[in-house]
Amino acid sequence: MDPPPPRASSSSRSTGGNGVENLLAARRSVMASLDKSRAVAAALGQAGPRLEEIQQRLPSVEAAVRPICAPEEALAAAGGHIDRAVGPAAAVLKVFDAVHGLEPSLLSDPSKEDLAGYLSVLKRLEEALRFLSENCGLAIQWLEDIVEYLEENSVADRRYLLALKASLLSLSESKDPLDGGLLGAALERLEAEFRRLLAAAETIVPPSSAVEKTHPILERLSANGRLENCIKIFVEVRASNIQASLNALDLQYLEISPAEFNDVQSIEGHISQWGKHLEFAVKHLFEAEYRLCSDIFEQCGPPEVWTGCFAEIAKRAGILAFLQFGRTVADSKKDPIKLLKLLDIFASLNKLRLDFNRLFGCKPCEEIQKATRDLIKKVVDGACEIFWELLVQVELQREMPPPADGNVPRLVSFMTDYCNRLLGEEYRTILTQVLTIHRSWKKHKFLERHLTEAVLDIIRALEQNLQVWSKAYEDATLSHVFLMNTHWHLYKHLKCTKVGELLGEAWLREHDQCKEFYAASYLKETWAKLPGMLSREGLILFSGGRATARDLVKKRLRAFNGAFDEMHRRQSGWVIPDKDLREKICHLTVQAIVPVYRSYMQNYGPLVEQDASAGKYAKYTAQSLEDLLGSLFQLRPVRSTSLNPRHTNGNLSGVVAATQYKFAPTVA
Repeated sequence: MDPPPPRASSSSRSTGGNGVENLLAARRSVMASLDKSRAVAAALGQAGPRLEEIQQRLPSVEAAVRPICAPEEALAAAGGHIDRAVGPAAAVLKVFDAVHGLEPSLLSDPSKEDLAGYLSVLKRLEEALRFLSENCGLAIQWLEDIVEYLEENSVADRRYLLALKASLLSLSESKDPLDGGLLGAALERLEAEFRRLLAAAETIVPPSSAVEKTHPILERLSANGRLENCIKIFVEVRASNIQASLNALDLQYLEISPAEFNDVQSIEGHISQWGKHLEFAVKHLFEAEYRLCSDIFEQCGPPEVWTGCFAEIAKRAGILAFLQFGRTVADSKKDPIKLLKLLDIFASLNKLRLDFNRLFGCKPCEEIQKATRDLIKKVVDGACEIFWELLVQVELQREMPPPADGNVPRLVSFMTDYCNRLLGEEYRTILTQVLTIHRSWKKHKFLERHLTEAVLDIIRALEQNLQVWSKAYEDATLSHVFLMNTHWHLYKHLKCTKVGELLGEAWLREHDQCKEFYAASYLKETWAKLPGMLSREGLILFSGGRATARDLVKKRLRAFNGAFDEMHRRQSGWVIPDKDLREKICHLTVQAIVPVYRSYMQNYGPLVEQDASAGKYAKYTAQSLEDLLGSLFQLRPVRSTSLNPRHTNGNLSGVVAATQYKFAPTVA
């Protein structure tokens, strides 16, 4: 409460009273003004946020009011523009919603779902994406047109128009797939299912049910530009399948190089297997893949599509490795056995000629075709070169020394068997075909008689070699053994053969007679001389006395023993390789000597048996002589470096590498 005012006089009190009242009135006025100011300040404080809200709402109010300010014609036309733009945009958005609705089905595993249903959903997605790709651009363009119209006629706020234009520009320039990658994910699942169907089969070729399932999958993948992916998957899976089948055959020998073997004989077994393995690969594996490629990809484009797929599978699976092995054999050192192996290779290729032409005759298989042609040329050239050099090589051996033991020269035993094989059922037709092809390349004609004449020339050259070699022996008796062996070998090994048939019966009979002649000559000049040493002349008892008879017996036994020992020693290293002939000669030798010796010893042996030195004269019994004679001419173990053809299952197995032609440096 304010303090009371001071008291005053009456006059002054009246005057002073008016002043106080004025002051009080002023005071009350000031107080009222302050109260009003406070009220106004409070009201202003409460109005601040509302003003800010009004300020924020002013642009939208301005935008809402702007059309009122726009020309009447612009406002009237804006509705139609907007309706035309919003309609397509709404349709596009509806399709987008449908695409998102397909996502759960398409992201599932096709192998665990109904494949037909999955493909149906995928087709719906493709149709939706096709619609979007055709209409999204149009919808955006129409929206851009209406924005441009609104901007030109100031019908809408510029800031909103700028934001809208930025959004439309972002949509038109976006590289993201319209489905957010859903189609790509679905196609990748289909590719995985395609791979599974090709690889899941336990057989060489997938079952027909699996093949049928691949067709609609391939159709959809191809329609979406993924044919190349399908081909890559197919090639990878199928080539791997063939490789697994071939690996079970143990084909490591295909990687062998010429430097890894000394001669063709060392890989003879591989060459035999090569033909069987190649036939299996072509007739079973590649044939099946050829049909499968056609079944699956024939409807996917021109023939080059599926034939190219097959060509790639064949190359990856190893057909070129088969052909390279044949070339490796063809590039190896020349020898007669190689000729037979080249003929084997040609026979295998010729047997598969129609299959090769059908399977690998397409343009994508040009590399395989070239490799095959090169191999055939190598084989034909190599075989003909060896064949036409055979005669020359036989003649060159004429200067070599004959076998020291009178045995049949390895060249003779090898070439007789070899010529029989060339003209036998196994090789004659093939060799004729090879020689015919080779001559045709040179525009020359080949007649079958050219082959037989060439082989007969080789046999005749061998005969000439025998005559030259027989004269090289210093011991005429050994020469007889040599000629007996060789004439018998020619007769025995060419009789009842194609070569023998061509040579004729008279030729064979002549060699048989020569064998008999030289056998008789051998016996006459050797063992047949010994019985004459056991003469009975002068041994009639009492004609000259018992002592004289004993001396004659001793002398004759001593001469017989010396001659027998010398002859046996000299001939103990000689050989008669044919068992029948050896037994026959030994038997004739025994018959020529043993009966005479037995009779002689029975009659005159007692004259010396009681002598202190009886062992010097009665050195042999009849049985021991027979045993010694029966042990003659036995075959000795063959050296590992021989040119000896071992007749096991009809295969020639050994030829020594001494010259480039693999004949031995000696005919021994």
